[in-house]
Amino acid sequence: MLRPAQSAQVYLYMEPVDMRKSIDGLAALVELEMELSPALEAIFVFCNRGRDKIKLLYWERNGFVVWYKRLEKQR
Repeated sequence: MLRPAQSAQVYLYMEPVDMRKSIDGLAALVELEMELSPALEAIFVFCNRGRDKIKLLYWERNGFVVWYKRLEKQR
């Protein structure tokens, strides 16, 4: 279960993202496009063009956590 610290900040990547991207691809977007460290105490949020899929990237003590959700009827 995703349990980030209460002090964790949330960053939304505004451009649509190809949901085939894995941890490395999402971390590269954070570093190169957002100019932030993916190991920050933060949650990075990515959506696809249709806004019906979402991925969250979070660094937890010793590795990354990716949470993925696909909405069936709503956006």
